[in-house]
Amino acid sequence: MTKAELVDIIYERVGSSKREAGEIVEEVFAIIRDSLSRGEKVKISGFGSFMVNHKRARRGRNPQTGESITIESRRVLTFKPSQVLKGIVNDGKARS
Repeated sequence: MTKAELVDIIYERVGSSKREAGEIVEEVFAIIRDSLSRGEKVKISGFGSFMVNHKRARRGRNPQTGESITIESRRVLTFKPSQVLKGIVNDGKARS
């Protein structure tokens, strides 16, 4: 699903204009983006959680040359689906 498809679905289901639906989608994504950039956890009930984890610097190897390199520390984004979402995806129905 693309952002444009999401806007179309909101437009159809809510009955707002496409412009308003687009602004709503953009604003929701901006709020999520801002929260994650501050390192906050974003939990959407019935859907899942987005969180930022910190990975330490570590030794690695260039697979082409075999040369030892240092992989710098970084922040990675992870998503953990809720049990409800897992149930819907796996069984086609929500689990209580």
